[in-house]
Amino acid sequence: MSVAEERPADTNVGRLPDQPRSTAVSDELGRLVALLRGVCPREADIEFQFDTKLRVHIDVRELEHVVALELILPTLGAGMFHDIQRGQTPHHSFMHRVTALVDR
Repeated sequence: MSVAEERPADTNVGRLPDQPRSTAVSDELGRLVALLRGVCPREADIEFQFDTKLRVHIDVRELEHVVALELILPTLGAGMFHDIQRGQTPHHSFMHRVTALVDR
C-alpha cells in the first residue's frame, strides 16, 4: 500500500479562488507606446527603464528625428514627457537616443 492510499483525503481543505492577473502596468505602458508610435518614425526603437523613476528611450537613425522628438515630446499627454536629453545609443554607433522622464 502506498503512502497516498494510507492517508485519508482531507475534506476540510478548500481550493483558493483563482485571482485574475493584474495587467494595469502593462496596459499603461502599452498606451504610452501607442502614443509615442504616433509621433516617432516607423523604425524607431522605444523602450522603458525604471530605476526609481520611469524613463523612455527612443532610438532613431536621423538627427532630424532627434530634433523633431525634442520639440514634440513635451507637448504629448499634457507634458508627461520632460527633462529630455539626447545622446548616443549604446552599442549602436549610427543611432541617436532621445531620453525623457515620464510622469504617470
